[in-house]
Parts: sequence; structure tokens; C-alpha cells
Amino acid sequence: MVEVDLHLHTTASDGRLTPSELVSMAGNRGLKVIAITDHDSTEGLAEAFLAAEQFPDLNIIPGIELSSDIPGKEIHLLGYFLDYKNKKFQQTLTEFREGRVDRAKRMVQNLEAMGLPVSWERVLELADGAVGRPHIAQAMLEKGYISTPQEAFAKYIGRNGPAYAERPKLTPVDGVKMIRGVGGIAVMAHPIEMGELSDLKEILPTLRDAGLSGIEVHYGTYTQDQIQILSSIADDNGLLQCGGTDYHALGTPGEKEVGMVGPTIEIARDLYKLAGLNIDSLK
Repeated sequence: MVEVDLHLHTTASDGRLTPSELVSMAGNRGLKVIAITDHDSTEGLAEAFLAAEQFPDLNIIPGIELSSDIPGKEIHLLGYFLDYKNKKFQQTLTEFREGRVDRAKRMVQNLEAMGLPVSWERVLELADGAVGRPHIAQAMLEKGYISTPQEAFAKYIGRNGPAYAERPKLTPVDGVKMIRGVGGIAVMAHPIEMGELSDLKEILPTLRDAGLSGIEVHYGTYTQDQIQILSSIADDNGLLQCGGTDYHALGTPGEKEVGMVGPTIEIARDLYKLAGLNIDSLK
């Protein structure tokens, strides 16, 4: 068990645990620092901060996960210590979430055209207000079309799947600037998912110049060899070695739970310093 987990999702996006439940899990496991990083949403943060009052040794970093695109690839960006109450920022997030709903509807329509109908109403019930592809996958699982949620992504609703639908996204540079624009610290999520390491090495200097501060070196599914490679890449680019489980509480085989993967407490302290916060505020 580690002390820091900087990549966690709740029911405010596509996670299965409420913010309170997630905070309780982290607190009961003895974690010192967690970041709530829901997709395009900060709506779970108020509940998380309230729940954390029951765990005096647990620190909550307000965060978010944004999706961005370069030709043929998707890059996710994590933002930490955001001024998440900024009205313009929240309006932009609302537009992003509306785009997610529209995209999900089109995927459901695509599945129906393929002879795999799922109920849009059921997808909404599963999402409970924050629609994402995992909810479509769960609806497909209930119908018996697939045996695991991962199969839905691999065969149907992943980026290259026949039912996949695009939605408007930021460029990675714009995503970094958006996070920085509300006082946040920008970190690239799960960089191995980009595919070729040469692509990662090529884009990192540009993102670093735009204000990127770190990459996820430690991640739920990464091997020790991958961690070592990413650690070297981070050092070469002067970036912090961040990370976390990307926990959604989906209950899928091999899913890493809160506190099973993450960076050192020293990285958390570095993030606090970058945010201009007194290090004494880290309990």
C-alpha cells in the first residue's frame, strides 16, 4: 500500500463510488494524499472535502481529468490544485459534459444499427447523471453482448471500434493552458496509452514549454519495466514522476484499488510547493 494516489474517479464522472465512499476507503487504508480527478467535472469535490473531515491525516487535492487529441491519438491530462470555482472554467466543463452525452447517444445509436441495441434510459440510470463509455459497456454486459466491460472497449466502443463516436476535444497544448489558466498543475495521464514511445518523446518538450509539470510514471496497469522507462523520460524532460491507480471501482479483473499504486510522498510535497502552498499544510 502506498501513501499517495493522484488519479481517482467517483460518481461525478464514470466511477462507481460516491466521493464520500472513495474518501472513506482512502482514509481507512491510511493514505496521506489523494486527488479526485473526475472526467470534465469537479462536482464531487465539495462532498469529498466534507467527507475528509472525518480523516484528519488525509489530504485532498482538487483535480480533474481532461481529454485532448492529436491526429490519431487521445491524450488525457490531469489538473491539480485548480481554482475549480472559476465561472468560465465551469462553463467550459459544462460544454464538455454535454459533448459526452451527445457522443454517448450516437454510440448507442451505432450499436443499435449493428444489431446490439441497448436502452438509452438504462445507460442514464447506470450513469446517474454523468454519462461515459463505461456505462454503455455495463449496459452491454447486462444484455449479454459481452463477457467483460473491457471487451466492449476492445471490440465496439474503443477508439477504433465500429460503434465509436468522436466528440470535440482540446489539443494537448490547449488542455495544459486551460489547467494552468485556473492556477492548476498539469500532468499527462497514462502516457503509455499514446502507443509509440517515440510519439511521447516527441510531444513532451512542446507540452513542457506550454506548462506541463509531470507525467504519470506510476499507473494501475504498468509493469516495472514501463515504470523505469517512463521514469527516465520524466527525468530527461525535467518532469515530476506522478501517478495513481485510475480507480473507478468497476470490479473488473486486475483493477488496482485505492492506494495500490502511486508516487512517493515526496512527489506530493513537490506538487504542494508548485501550487504555492505551505508545505506544512500537507499533514
